[in-house]
Amino acid sequence: MSPGSRRWLRSAIVAFLQLSASAAAAFPPYRSTDAETAEAGQLELRLGLLKVEREDGDNAYASPLLRANLGLVRNLEFISEFEYQADRGRLGDGAAGFKGVHFFSPSFSVGLETLALLPVSSELSGVGVESQLLATFRRDDLLLHLNAGGFYDPRPRDTERGWRASVLAELRRGRWRPGLELFAKQVHGEPSQVQAGPGVIVDADPFDVRAGVHFGLTSAAPDFRATLWLSWKWRLW
Repeated sequence: MSPGSRRWLRSAIVAFLQLSASAAAAFPPYRSTDAETAEAGQLELRLGLLKVEREDGDNAYASPLLRANLGLVRNLEFISEFEYQADRGRLGDGAAGFKGVHFFSPSFSVGLETLALLPVSSELSGVGVESQLLATFRRDDLLLHLNAGGFYDPRPRDTERGWRASVLAELRRGRWRPGLELFAKQVHGEPSQVQAGPGVIVDADPFDVRAGVHFGLTSAAPDFRATLWLSWKWRLW
């Protein structure tokens, strides 16, 4: 890598850490995440080209979306996420935190991911927290990811607290990793939001293409959600 490229990359990392960003979607195109981390010294950069969400007949758009995961030491990474709401012309939710994992065997690992939910607009105030337990099972070409946790978010006008859980099954087929996800979330005092849908990660060396579609299964959930991502990895040290 040339000196000019290194300077550009350092500037980009600093910008990501300062922007810190959007809530818990560190494993695009899914809402779940895996019990794995970036290798020490490795930066995982994910660029969301578009997110479309339809609810009660209204469409909401977000682009670009950015996710940056940096491996700090073995099995520990820093997570930073950013989302720009194109239809509102402003930043979306912000989050930054850490994920740590432990491998009991090559086929089974568990982890803990904790994020600070940051105010990124004048309409939000305070700092929230979201934390969830993670588990990943590996058997031949099958990957199974389980997530469960809670959140406390004082940023909106009415403080939100509740739980979230998900299960994601993936198959490895050469360059292709199709998956199917079930996701549920409930804010205390409100109906549960349940969504499900397929996704795929395609190795298009030197980057990945990631796409996913989710459909609402309960009346409280958005009717439809679709995302498209590109993903790269860089070795920093």
